[in-house]
Amino acid sequence: MLLQNKTSVVTGGARGIGLATAQELAAHGSNIVLADLDAAALGRAAETLQTNVVTVVCDVTSPGDVDVLVAAAVDSFGSLDVMVNNAGFTRDATMRKMTESDFDDVVSVHLKGAWLGTRAAADVMRRLGTAGSIINVSSISGKVGMPGQTNYSAAKAGIVGLTKAAAKELGFAGIRVNAIQPGIIRTDLVEGLRPEILDQKLSEIPLARFGEPGEVASVVLFLASGMSSYMTGTVLEITGGRHA
Repeated sequence: MLLQNKTSVVTGGARGIGLATAQELAAHGSNIVLADLDAAALGRAAETLQTNVVTVVCDVTSPGDVDVLVAAAVDSFGSLDVMVNNAGFTRDATMRKMTESDFDDVVSVHLKGAWLGTRAAADVMRRLGTAGSIINVSSISGKVGMPGQTNYSAAKAGIVGLTKAAAKELGFAGIRVNAIQPGIIRTDLVEGLRPEILDQKLSEIPLARFGEPGEVASVVLFLASGMSSYMTGTVLEITGGRHA
């Protein structure tokens, strides 16, 4: 029970990697504050968690919503120990076809959302004297860049810079800030890709398979727990060796 009596906030927690992360943290004793824009999906997700759980409908691009989210952790459980900034979506297109709103919306949710979440969580952790852990979800796309994802790749690369800068700012308070870069993980989004695209991507992976959400969640658990107590400002790739 690596997170016994701890409290974790997970954004984008209603499905996919976010839900798998919440389930993993809950399995190790953490109270969970689950955030998403989809209230109905949040309710269904909460039913899968065998722990104390609070759900919050949250727009991660809204400072007010994010402040309410982190306050819910303290109000409900008395602490905020782990913050997982996971919320995001894709809106892929080549640069020539991508609209300005396609770019702005993706960058805002991923990058601004992670910045707001990091800032709000850090403020609470400093006030409470918590040696907390903040985990930002980047992507291998932020390392190598993917065609059709200039918005997503830019946002995910920005998360790496945000993570490293925040780690330097917050280390004195014992607050650790790290990032993960998943590769192709078997979520609903991936399952919807055409077979020929999946085959091409699979050929690039040395482990010869796609990752599972639980395999990402276990790395988040490592960063959230005392097992990584001397790690901050790091970026861990979870890619099966793709683009290593």
